[in-house]
Parts: sequence; structure tokens; C-alpha cells
Amino acid sequence: MAKSNALSRLVQGLRREPHDLKPSIELFADLDPDRVAADLGLKERGRERGAAGEPPTDSATLDEVESRIVERVDAELKASHGVLMDQLQVYGERLAGLDLEGRFAAIRHAAPAAVSEFRAEAATGRDELHGLRRTLRDLETEKDAFKRRHRLERSPRPPSAGAQALKFGLLAFLLLIETVVNGAFLARGSATGLLGGTTEALAFAMLNVMASFLIGRLAVPELVHRNLFRKLVGLVGLAAWFAFAVGLNLALAHYREVAATLQADAGRLVMERLTAAPADLADVKSWLFFGIGFFFSVVALLDGFATVDPYPGFGDIERRLTTARDTYIRRKQELIDTLLEVRDDNIETMEDAHRDLAVRRGEYDAILDQRARLIRLFEAHEAHLETTANTLLALYRAANREARATPPPARFAERVTLRRLPVSADLAGPARTDLRQAIVDTQGLLEREVAAVHAAFDDAVSGYHQIDDLIGEEPHGARTA
Repeated sequence: MAKSNALSRLVQGLRREPHDLKPSIELFADLDPDRVAADLGLKERGRERGAAGEPPTDSATLDEVESRIVERVDAELKASHGVLMDQLQVYGERLAGLDLEGRFAAIRHAAPAAVSEFRAEAATGRDELHGLRRTLRDLETEKDAFKRRHRLERSPRPPSAGAQALKFGLLAFLLLIETVVNGAFLARGSATGLLGGTTEALAFAMLNVMASFLIGRLAVPELVHRNLFRKLVGLVGLAAWFAFAVGLNLALAHYREVAATLQADAGRLVMERLTAAPADLADVKSWLFFGIGFFFSVVALLDGFATVDPYPGFGDIERRLTTARDTYIRRKQELIDTLLEVRDDNIETMEDAHRDLAVRRGEYDAILDQRARLIRLFEAHEAHLETTANTLLALYRAANREARATPPPARFAERVTLRRLPVSADLAGPARTDLRQAIVDTQGLLEREVAAVHAAFDDAVSGYHQIDDLIGEEPHGARTA
């Protein structure tokens, strides 16, 4: 039996909790009065002291057992108060970590600065557009003066980029075709055969086509100029082209006939034949050869004339005006796109700050709520400990009364009131009572600054478009961006 009792006591000891608190997930666990009563042996001590007549009937203060009960409960109260202070300190650090004041200061400085920087960016772009628009206006004025000076009623007709590419493509095609045709005719009289004939043909084709193209581009337009001297220059250029084209293609036709019979000194003989009898071509194919070359020369002349405006200088003014207009329109659109990016970046940043404040406000409120709940839990725990102390005292006093032969002290009927431990005001109270309002005010500032950025963007774009009205806009002027 003794062995069984020893094992029973060992098992009971292993199952016993290492403290006098009831198992709980609460921060302040309840004190177990039964366990404290057993540890202190309150019933046994109450009967012993009651049988001995202790405490005396006239006792006015707590005896040693009652003092031990109060001290035990008070120790638990102090431990719980320490936990409370530690937790309040943690909440205080979390509040400080929100750095709301720092966020307020940063937003109050950054938000208006963003609007100012946006306006500065818009002003810089407006100055740049002023310069580009003045250049465009000057070119428009120059064009109008050119039309008045030369009595032109029509608009310029410079070929488009596609038409220009087509005309230069035609020039390359002429070179290729004349080289092939001439090479076929000259190959039979060349000592090197097809390769030699093609090489000679390419040289003649380059001279024939390129010279005709340049005269058509530079000299022929002078024929329509209002100035008589320039008309004369154009006429002389056209006559020079005709003489050149006829002479070159006749020389080529003679060269074909001479090269068919001689292997050397063909160039000198061609010059003699041109001087003595330029039209004396014995073979009809030589005349065909001449006609093909002269036709290519005429086509190259007309192709060169078609690459410019018919009136000299008019197309050049229009090209410069078109380039300036395109530059102005493109730059205005680029500046608007840049402002749009800056606006969106600023708004996104301020909206992020707005959302961040909302998150911090939610966390701030949650911390205050958790802190207030913690204090309420501690106050409830204080009431529980006071009740536990009186419960333990009641156990001791009841056992004492039963064993007494003398009346118990009158104070046995009184409840004990535990001393309440203070909670630091700076830890228990809010960080600042007006913080929620400060958050609302700062969010309102962000909303106003977002509206200001939108307004500044609208003003900037409107200002860019107004430059056309301030400086002057032709009917064909820059399209709005």
C-alpha cells in the first residue's frame, strides 16, 4: 500500500502545473483558488489557529495566514501589472513605428512641390513651343510674301515622299534599261564582247540620263519664272540640253557603226564623222539606237522636272514650312505626352500616399482598440484577483470559526480591498487625441493636390493650344494635339 501511495503521489506531482494559474490562452490567466488554498494549507491552518483561539476576538488586523493570502494574491497582481506595462510599451512602439507625424510633414511638403514642379515643366515646354511657333509663323509669312512677289495664286505642289521615291525609281530604271539596250548594240563591236559593251553602255547611260535629269530639275523650271533673265537662263539650259542630248546620242550611234569595223582609233573617227556629216548613218539600227537614247534623255529631263515644284524656289519654301510645321506639331505632342506621364506619376504617388495613410489610420485605430481592450482585461483581472483573495480568506476564516471556542473577530465579516496599481497615462492614453483628424486633413490635402495637378495639366495643354492663337495660325496650320 505504501508503494502504491508513493506512486500515486509521484503521478500527481507529474500532472501538477508548475504554477498556481488556471490553463488559459488569455494574457492574464485566472488564479486557481483551490490550488492556492492547498499550497497554503488554509483549512488546516484555520482549524489549528481556531482551536488555539487565534486570532483573538478583538483582533483588528490581518493575522499571518491572512497576510500570506493577501501577499500571494498581491504578488500575482504585480506580475500581471508588469505584463500589462510590457504590452503597453509594445503598443507604444508600434504607434511610434507608424511615424504618422513624419508622413504628415513629408506629404505637406511634397504634394504642393509636385504641383509646382509640374507647372515649371509646363512653362518650360510653353517657352520651347513659342520659339518653334514663331519660326513656323516666319516661314508662313515668307511663303505669303513669295506668292505676292511672284504673283502666284496657287498652293505649292511639291511631290510627296512616295512620288519622289517613284521618280527616283524611274531614274534608276532608265539607267538600267539604257545600259542593257546600249550594251546589246555595242557588244558586237567591242573587243571584250558583252562585258566591254555593257561597261561602255553604262558610262554613256550615266552621262545621258543623269545630265538630262539635272537639267530638268535645275534649268527647265526657270522657264516659268516671272523674271525675264531667269527665263532666258532656263531657255539657254534647255537649248544646251537639246544640243547635248542630240550630240551625245548621235556620237553613240556613230560609235556603234565605227566599232563594228575597227578595233582601234574609233573615238577619233567618230569625231571626224560628227564634224563632217553628223546625220550620215548608214544602218537603220544606228538611227534606232539614236532614237532610243534620245527618248531616254527626254524621259530623264521630264523626270527631273517632276521632282520639284514647277515654279523655282516655291517648293523649297513649302518643304521648309512643312518641316517646321511637322517639328512644331510633333514637339507639342511630345511635350503633352511628357506632361501626361508626369501628371500620372504624381497622381499615382499621391494616391499611394493616400492609401498608405488609410492603412496607417486603420492600424492606428486597431492598436488603440487593442490597447484599450488590454487595459479592460487588466481591470477585470484585478477584480478577479480581489475576489480570489476574499475567497481564500473566506476558506481560512470558515475553518477557523468551526474550530474556535471563542467568538471570531468582527473583521472576519469584512471583505479585503486590494490596492489598485496605476497605469501610466502616456502608455494607456492615445498618442494624440486629434490624430484621426490630422489623418483626415492630410488625406484631404492629397485629394486637393491631385485635383490641382489635373487642373494644371488642363491649363498647360490649353496654354499649348493657345500659342497658335497668340502667335497666329494659318488655315493649314498645325493640327491640335
